Amino acid sequence: MPSSKPLRVATVNTNGIRAAYRNGMADWLDNRDVDILAIQEVRAATEDVERLLGPEWSILHDAATAKGRAGVALASRNAASIHRVTLGDDDFDSAGRWLEADFEVDGTVITVVSTYVNSGEADTPKQVEKYKFLDAMVKRLPELVEHNPLTLIVGDLNVGHRKLDIKNWRGNVKRAGFLPEERAYFDRFFGAEDDPQYNAGAGMGWIDIGRKWAGEVEGPYTWWSQRGQAFDNDTGWRLDYHMATPALAQKVTSYAIDRAASYAERWSDHAPVVVEYSI
Repeated sequence: MPSSKPLRVATVNTNGIRAAYRNGMADWLDNRDVDILAIQEVRAATEDVERLLGPEWSILHDAATAKGRAGVALASRNAASIHRVTLGDDDFDSAGRWLEADFEVDGTVITVVSTYVNSGEADTPKQVEKYKFLDAMVKRLPELVEHNPLTLIVGDLNVGHRKLDIKNWRGNVKRAGFLPEERAYFDRFFGAEDDPQYNAGAGMGWIDIGRKWAGEVEGPYTWWSQRGQAFDNDTGWRLDYHMATPALAQKVTSYAIDRAASYAERWSDHAPVVVEYSI
């Protein structure tokens, strides 16, 4: 993947790629000059993804076990040298939720993961599955660093780490996505909020690019409920992340959330997160 410009990586939960394309995703992609595109909630067959994106993209797709559910993909302008789809123990079904690939960029190998963490539901088996997934991530993260110090995990992680990440955090402290037990995993990834080295080498050392770029401000959000006036009032959640190793985080040159101009122009309930890396 030779390039004289920064590597532009975008991630988006499409909430069904076929519906997203019907509602305007193609126009966004045609005008965004993306090099690597990570997709979550594909909810379609590989043939559908190939047909919609077109022959100029090299596509990896891991579908969920249940047809029409979840699904993650990585599309790039050049084929990956190797990819992996398993996460966790053999008896854990991570299909459609974790896809790793190695890409060569100007002679440098970049590892990119597209992931869709379970949404969960407090005090139900769905939440148990979410914790299993997060436990598997905790185990895999050090292995990824050992595999490649230039590694990036992107996708819908379905957790707002801090109060800044959810507009109405007080009303959601007992709901999946903002439970203390979930947020504790992110303390391990990035460091706790009160740690002097938070997001600068604390915890497992990973860097939350969105928070590092935006600073200590509310949001900016990446997901808004389809109900009511959530989008118009910017009552959102920041659920979509670029999680980078320290070495890769140093190479960020820009960060953007492509929030639609209006509710009518949305093609997903999530907004794409687009980051440039100077490789």
